[in-house]
Amino acid sequence: MGAPPQPWPEGEWFDPELLRDGDRRNVVDRYRYWRTGAVRADLDRSRHPFHVAIENWQHDANIGSIVRTANAFLAAEVHIVGRRRWNRRGAMMTDRYQHVRHHPDVPALASYLHSLEQPVRLLGIDNLPGSQHLETMELPERVCFLFGQEGPGLSEQARG
Repeated sequence: MGAPPQPWPEGEWFDPELLRDGDRRNVVDRYRYWRTGAVRADLDRSRHPFHVAIENWQHDANIGSIVRTANAFLAAEVHIVGRRRWNRRGAMMTDRYQHVRHHPDVPALASYLHSLEQPVRLLGIDNLPGSQHLETMELPERVCFLFGQEGPGLSEQARG
């Protein structure tokens, strides 16, 4: 989208460069021409208390899609567990507006979630023998859904 007609909108949340050069970002119209930090701050006011985590120990084919989906559902945070590098293309730039944290392993993630002012329960999501059905279990409001790699699922460390 090109530059808006003059006079330009005013407010500290507007980015002068985007107003001047146009805004071609993948944002809803409400946030058109806003500074990235201002978009994130506004989203923070309405985020839900659930978190999403994805293990990154084999390949990262779906991490970007998970970040994008978590952003669409206004998850509090997204956690990448394992390798720090991941292909951000699938996130379609939504990682700029979503809080994304890295943890070297599952115990570090669990420790972080437990240390929060309002602790968050870690819940592994997989279809392993003995698993509970997600649709019938009672979920806490503050929960972190941990997803494993596509194919092998949760790592042995996450299953323990």
